[in-house]
Amino acid sequence: MKGQSILIAAFAFALIIAIFAVINVEPVQVNFLFAKTSTPLILVILASTFLGGLTVGAFGLVRQYRLQKQLKQLEQQVADMQAGVWQPDGNGVEEQSQHPLLENESEALNNVDMLEQTDEDSRADAGLTTNNSERTQEKD
Repeated sequence: MKGQSILIAAFAFALIIAIFAVINVEPVQVNFLFAKTSTPLILVILASTFLGGLTVGAFGLVRQYRLQKQLKQLEQQVADMQAGVWQPDGNGVEEQSQHPLLENESEALNNVDMLEQTDEDSRADAGLTTNNSERTQEKD
């Protein structure tokens, strides 16, 4: 539902930008620091909007990649903690209570759940759908 409302808002924004660009067709002078050119304002508006969208999309993909990487690391830590083995630096086996960030298993599970929710929200913002039935079965 959230993804649909974001998609509708994006289409409305694109329509407003298109209308604004179409009514501004007179040529303008654009200074590129090293050259000047006379270009129709419609092209300047559309190119600026396109480049802004690419920039926002790239930052969103980087954020999603980092969250997925962090989620996989935390899931591995939870699996190690459930098995009774915790090796944060590979130098030896440490007990669960000795880890400075995760005092107990339930806190680790809460962190994983929080990252999964953030990942789902990111996917919903991007208009993607997820199937978490496998993860739910693994937790049970």
